Amino acid sequence: MSANILEVAGLEKHFGGVHVTCSINFAMQEGEQSAIIGPNGAGKSTFMNLLTGYHRPDAGKVVFAGEEITGLPPHQVARRGISRAFQVSSIFGRMTVAENVRAAVHAQMRATFRLFASAHRIGVEETGRVLALCGMERKRDLMAGELAQGDKKRLELAIALAGRPRLLFLDEPTAGMSIEEARSTMELVDRLNRELKLTVLFTEHDMGIVFNHARRLTLLHRGAIIVQGTPAEVRANETAQKVYLGEHHL
Repeated sequence: MSANILEVAGLEKHFGGVHVTCSINFAMQEGEQSAIIGPNGAGKSTFMNLLTGYHRPDAGKVVFAGEEITGLPPHQVARRGISRAFQVSSIFGRMTVAENVRAAVHAQMRATFRLFASAHRIGVEETGRVLALCGMERKRDLMAGELAQGDKKRLELAIALAGRPRLLFLDEPTAGMSIEEARSTMELVDRLNRELKLTVLFTEHDMGIVFNHARRLTLLHRGAIIVQGTPAEVRANETAQKVYLGEHHL
C-alpha cells in the first residue's frame, strides 16, 4: 500500500461568524486520483485554498510528504511540489503557448531574470517536455488567447506541470467544455496520473466525470466531510443521495 502523501487534521476556517470549514480530517495516498464533491457553498474551494496557502487555517494542520506546510504562502507550497490549475486562468493571452509554459518553467527554476546560458537551455528542454506531455507540441507557436476552450485548459494544465509537481489540484477541469473536450481532457489527466504517478485531487460538478475518473470520493456539506469512499460506496450511501447525489439522478 502506498504511503500518504497528504494528511490533513482538524482543519478549520471561519469568515466572520461563518464556520466555512469544520474540523476536516483528510488523507491521500501517493498516486491516488480522487474527487471532492458537494453542493455550492459546501466549502470545496475554501478547502483547496487552505491546502495551497491562499487561506490560513484558524485551526488544524496540513502535512505534505512528511513536512508540515500549514499556513505557508502559495509560492512556498508550490516549491514543495503542489500545483493547482483551472481555478483562475494563468494564461497570458498575448504570449504563445510555448512562451506561457517557458515562463512557468523559469519561475519554478527561480530563473525568471536569467533566461540565458544553462538556465535558458534547461528551460527550453523542460518546456518541450511539458508540451509533449499535454499534446500541445503542434500548437506551441499559436497565441494562447486564440486557443479553443479545450486547448486553453490543456495549456493551463501544462503550466501547472511546469514545476514537476507530486500533487495536482484541479478546480472544475471540464467547466465550459464540450463533451468531446471534456472526455479528452480527463483522458489526459488519467494518463498523467498513471504514467507520472501524479497524485490528483479534483472538484467537479459533472457526476459523469466524477464517477468515471475518480477512484475515491469525498462529499463535503456545510464545511464538513459527511461521506468518503469508493464511487460505488458513495453512490449507494443514503446520506449522499439525500444531500447531493439525488439531484443528479444517479
